[in-house]
Amino acid sequence: MIETLVVVVRSIIAFISLLIFARILGKQQISQLSFFDYITGITIGSIAATLTTDLTSRAWPHWVGLLTWTILVFIFQWSVLKGRTIAKYIDGEPAVVIMNGKIMEETLKKIKYRASDLLKLLREKQIFDISEVEYAVFETSGELSILKKSEYQPLTPKDIGLLTPYKGMSKELIYDGKVMEQNLLYIDKDKDWLLNQIRAYGFGAFEEVFLALIDETGNMFIDGYKDSIDPKEQKSLE
Repeated sequence: MIETLVVVVRSIIAFISLLIFARILGKQQISQLSFFDYITGITIGSIAATLTTDLTSRAWPHWVGLLTWTILVFIFQWSVLKGRTIAKYIDGEPAVVIMNGKIMEETLKKIKYRASDLLKLLREKQIFDISEVEYAVFETSGELSILKKSEYQPLTPKDIGLLTPYKGMSKELIYDGKVMEQNLLYIDKDKDWLLNQIRAYGFGAFEEVFLALIDETGNMFIDGYKDSIDPKEQKSLE
């Protein structure tokens, strides 16, 4: 019982510490993490796990280790922001692997990538013909950025002089059955108006709606809770 209580207390300490330290260090998407960020993240998480469950040692040294790693990562992040040379050393630099439809073999060797790896990443970007590519760049996060040649880029309304209405960002009017009153005020509408809108879609109450959005042009998207897949469609997916 006492050990269980100790684990619970240590877990709370580790959780709160990680929450605070993560807020201090900022946040990145997993795809944006460099190899160095990935390793330090695993190390900090491992220290927090040890702090939680290693009852053979005191919690204090583990917490100090957790704090020390966080401070070191913060210092490195600050150094990377301030110094281009340090950033290049820690994160590396983007590498051009395709230029004007031709593969840069020497660059591939330097970053230790095979041609088959490159072709796989191109296919994931819906590119099956290398000659369509103007530039392909390996970013420091491991992502492949691609610029197609102008003749292979998709046609846009701007290319043919077509004016399109501005849509902007959609605003949530209902989320999880609850009315977002602030957003209603923003568009100068009230609950009665919103109720009439959802009734037109066959809903009788706000609680029946999972999500309701409206864009700048007034178009609405409304989704209810009781969605189901037709058995025939489900079978076709299997």
